[in-house]
Amino acid sequence: MGTVSALWRHPIKAHGRESVGHISLVEGHTFPWDRRYAVAHENAKTDGGEWARCVNFSRAAKAPELQAITAKVDEATGKITLQHPDLWELTFDPATQGDKLIEWVRPIMPKDRAASAKLVPAGEYGMTDSPFPSIAIHTTASHRAIEGRLGRTLSTERWRGNIWLDGFAPWEEFDWIGKTLRIGDAEIEVRERITRCLATTVNTDTGKRDADTLGVLNEAFGHQDFGVYGVVTKSGDMSVGNTAEVL
Repeated sequence: MGTVSALWRHPIKAHGRESVGHISLVEGHTFPWDRRYAVAHENAKTDGGEWARCVNFSRAAKAPELQAITAKVDEATGKITLQHPDLWELTFDPATQGDKLIEWVRPIMPKDRAASAKLVPAGEYGMTDSPFPSIAIHTTASHRAIEGRLGRTLSTERWRGNIWLDGFAPWEEFDWIGKTLRIGDAEIEVRERITRCLATTVNTDTGKRDADTLGVLNEAFGHQDFGVYGVVTKSGDMSVGNTAEVL
């Protein structure tokens, strides 16, 4: 068994992260307030409202500065506050003021990439990188294995996970495919491994590429995967410090 060490949500896909201490999971749904919106670029083939592939959106794999954005959600009003070390603080209503985000983020976007064009809603489920309503689950032991190979500490935030677990062996999470995790009152069926992209090479404080995470994964461990996707099969509450058990 293990314990929950951290919970994170990313209200706008690739545009900010927020740590939370407690959440209520709902069967068949994504992590609450996670990837509820996404930023479609000028070449996107979607207007939102339903799931679409990540290539339609502005993301940190192509625009590394996005990794340095932090977020805070006001659940009562639906407003989101974003911060970035090179930009001013922005508070806006994503339902009606998406243009404010597009203007705010423009100075840190690469000039040789498709420009951010429109903030779009995810629809019933979050705009995750999987075509099903997934929750990203990571272990601190696997993260430490990467740090050991690199010979330096890394922020766990670069992996953009939802649930972080202590107390398991490195890469043990890959053995959970097809099994169910009970965390707090909720249960999550583990579906598949997460294949990583260039976003994980970026420092979340500076927005600069500073670690060859993909090289380490491929050369030292023989794959490019980190963490697993799961689907909520039983609704329930979950908090930092809760026990995590593989059923």
